[in-house]
Order: sequence, then structure tokens, then C-alpha cells
Amino acid sequence: MKYVYDLHKTMLDHHLILVYEGEFTQEITKSVLSMAERNMDAIGEDSSIKRKVFNVMVEALQNIVKHSENTENNGKGRQNAIFMLGKSDSEYLITSGNACKSADVSEIKVKLEKINSLDKDGLKQLYKETIKSGSLSDKGGAGLGFVDMARKSGKPLNFDFIEIDDSHSFFSLQTLISRV
Repeated sequence: MKYVYDLHKTMLDHHLILVYEGEFTQEITKSVLSMAERNMDAIGEDSSIKRKVFNVMVEALQNIVKHSENTENNGKGRQNAIFMLGKSDSEYLITSGNACKSADVSEIKVKLEKINSLDKDGLKQLYKETIKSGSLSDKGGAGLGFVDMARKSGKPLNFDFIEIDDSHSFFSLQTLISRV
């Protein structure tokens, strides 16, 4: 049972206030958002910061719901993923992780690196261009989520890919929202 204490200590050390791991559905997404909103309301968080955090959380959770891949290594071939919300004195940390196709990794990296290379005006222009092009992916996304997350945070998106098996990688994404 020491793992319970170890997990609790890890959450405290990393300032995690909400962690969900498992299958993600629209209903679970609503519950996670509701818990985060109650937490921010309880501490009296500024409404403009709450909006930014909430917006980035929605994008991260939608990314999981729409783009997670099934893998054999997660137990039952389900779309298991993880979502974490952390809070320090100076910022919120919104972190998500899910399996994706390894074949998609280079395309995702290129998109994220381009987004991270742009300033505020460049992100605004990319957002407008993406809306005008109107092209949807086979899973219904237009690619606006990452751009919107970067615009709301005003900081680069942190990301990583770890190989799971021959055809899947684990995609981790972290967005920071300043509280000051």
C-alpha cells in the first residue's frame, strides 16, 4: 500500500490537483472540466485565467477523445489516456498523454514546432489561415486546437513522443498558463 503514499507525494511534488487516467468519453470530459472548474472557483481564481485554463483543457481533452489510438499494450486495446492539471503559485500546467500512430509523429512534430516558432501575431495569422482553408482531417479536426492552446497560453507547447510498439507512440503535451 506504500504506492498510495508514493502517488500522493508525487502529486504534491508536481503540484497536481487533478489526474484522470483511463478511457476518455464526452461524459468523462465533462466531469473532468467540472471538477477543475469547482477547484478554481474554490480558490477564487481570476475569471480571465479560468477562461484560458478551461479553453486549453477543452482542446487537450478533445484531442484525446478524437485522436487517441487503440493499442494492445494498454490492457484491452482501449483508448486509454491521461490528463493532469497542476497549479503552482505562478502557473497552471495542463498535461495530456495518449497513444497515437507512429506514422503520424513526424507530421504532429512539424505542426507543433511551427506553432512554437511563431509569435503572437504569427499565431493569429496561422489561426485565420487555418479557418479560411477549412480542411478537416479524417477525424474531424482542422488543426486549430494546438494553435488555440498556444494563443491562450502565450508560451511554447511542450511535447514528447515515446515509442510504445512498432506502430504506436505515446504523445505527451503540456501547456502552461501564467497566473500572474
